[in-house]
Amino acid sequence: MVKKLLNILAFGLLYLISLLPFWFLYKISDAIFFLLYYVTRYRRKVIDDNLEHSFPEKSQSERDNIRKAYTRYLADLIVESIKLISISEKEVKKRVKVPNSELVSGYFSDGKSVLGILGHYGNWEMNALRFSQLFDERRVIVYKPLSNQFFDQMMLRMRSRFGATLVSMKSTFRKLIEYKNERTVTVLVGDQTPAKPDVKYFTNFLNQPTAVFLGVEKLAKVTNSVVVFCDIRRIKRGYYQCEFVPLFTEPKSTAEYDITNAHVHYLEEVIKKEPQYWLWSHRRWKYKPEELQMQGAA
Repeated sequence: MVKKLLNILAFGLLYLISLLPFWFLYKISDAIFFLLYYVTRYRRKVIDDNLEHSFPEKSQSERDNIRKAYTRYLADLIVESIKLISISEKEVKKRVKVPNSELVSGYFSDGKSVLGILGHYGNWEMNALRFSQLFDERRVIVYKPLSNQFFDQMMLRMRSRFGATLVSMKSTFRKLIEYKNERTVTVLVGDQTPAKPDVKYFTNFLNQPTAVFLGVEKLAKVTNSVVVFCDIRRIKRGYYQCEFVPLFTEPKSTAEYDITNAHVHYLEEVIKKEPQYWLWSHRRWKYKPEELQMQGAA
């Protein structure tokens, strides 16, 4: 009972904060940045290790600048994500421009469904809300459930506010097969780390072997969906652009791992151009190929 009450109070506080205007939220963001960067040194070792292995060609000074720019953006991302609890449809439409949504509409006209891949880059949550506004066809967002049930439900309500269907990662295949007679556009994050038992494939990503999910490739082939990359760019503070970039229109004709390698490497090129907008504080490289090989041999 006490835990439930605390959850309700926490949500109430977050909701009240979300009602604040963006200019005020960015004042809060400035304070969060100071705390994260100078006081708590938030995940400094994780960030530094990730940057060192990803950009060995850069000087220490260059990597330090990326770390600082990333932490500043992370603070913005925190307040922007809170804002999404109550943000209006009009505000989302103003802040996320999609210059070529007609590309996806064209695939629908051809009777095809679409699978959109994005990374933990820019404000992927705000862009997902904008995506929910774009089409009349079923819009599916694949998500990873949170361990805290109360906040998991809060995130579900937030992400589905503008009409998207939320599907958990474990239910994705079953649900998309269920929707096989509909034209759908499904968006999922392609750079998450698989659990150790689910690691089946490594590809080179940011200068190091990286365990990746094969779900995107399998889904595309099973549903014969066109694969597009959702290329999110930050225009300025609080404003984004998302362009749909076609990767494969005939997924069933691709060789094994072609789709996986393509979307991972496209994200890599995006990150290299403006690295401060990717989630560097995440422990993305938990597993090494040799460790799993030794485990399998044992």
